[in-house]
Amino acid sequence: MAVPDLAIETHGLRKTYRTVRGRTVGVESLDLAVPVGGVHGFLGPNGSGKTTTIRMLLGLVRPDSGTASVFGVEVPRHLPDVVARVGAIVESPKFFPAFSARRNLVLLADGIGAPRTRVDEVIEQVGLAGRSRDRYRTYSLGMKQRLAIAATLLKDPDLLIFDEPTNGLDPAGIHEIRETMRSLGDQGKTVLVSSHILAEVEQVADTVSIVTRGRLVASGRVADLLGEATGASVLVRVAPDDVGTAERVLVTAGHVVRSEDGALVVDGATDAAALNRLLGEQGVWASEIVVRRPDLEQVFLGLTQHDVPGGTSHRSERRLWGGGGRTARHGGPDGTAADAGTSDESTDEVRA
Repeated sequence: MAVPDLAIETHGLRKTYRTVRGRTVGVESLDLAVPVGGVHGFLGPNGSGKTTTIRMLLGLVRPDSGTASVFGVEVPRHLPDVVARVGAIVESPKFFPAFSARRNLVLLADGIGAPRTRVDEVIEQVGLAGRSRDRYRTYSLGMKQRLAIAATLLKDPDLLIFDEPTNGLDPAGIHEIRETMRSLGDQGKTVLVSSHILAEVEQVADTVSIVTRGRLVASGRVADLLGEATGASVLVRVAPDDVGTAERVLVTAGHVVRSEDGALVVDGATDAAALNRLLGEQGVWASEIVVRRPDLEQVFLGLTQHDVPGGTSHRSERRLWGGGGRTARHGGPDGTAADAGTSDESTDEVRA
């Protein structure tokens, strides 16, 4: 039985594909848990099974084994009940290029049985009110993606699934989508965003799951994952004449020190104030002292660097949220519409 406070839950989810070389594993024994509310990053490199997993959650692909549920409702057994609560963007959206954004959404609302009053509401929600009567073909990539998000909101879903939503966008477009996702999460929606750009997701996600070669290697609150990560250091910059003295003071105190661009880096340290006091007691004054902590990308690399080619991982899973902290460790190819499964090609068209 699915846990009520989880928007998405999978157990032992597995999917393989037939290739000329035999069966290829897309997803392997995936145990995924996405809490209700907020933004959850579903992270991993291209080919790690993210899109395959999403397609199984939407009932577009059947798993070979394992179970998946959305808000406690099993997929695909009760797919209509799931689809009613989910809006998804998988690959590229379909809209009529010669129609205005508003007309496209009216057609889509009529097609899925959503009230037309929702059209202006969702346009306002994604920040396109001032351009809603412009033709779709005049939109920037960022605006097109925001319109796609508006389409998913027409039926007021509880769960939004975005697969690589910032692909091909310029920095301004990425910022627009990031702000839109964050706003939706703050409104109480559950937003699952799949991406291989970890630095982008780090800025918007509350929690994350990291996968590689079809397996989950870590999940948790972003702050907890970063806090548990090793690799923090303190950069210390002193006058050139004091570098040698500063290094001797730090090494004598038991620190691991290395040089970097004329500065000293104290590996494993996090207390900049303590290091500053230590140097000051010996008459060495730092012009700059900065704590450097690993970002999400560095955490990911640390978790996956020992993967064995061929799809078998000897890394273990780390869970840092829910149920009291860490759980036991275990070993370890990829259309859109407001309705999951109403489109499966990448063209500028709306199917109402």
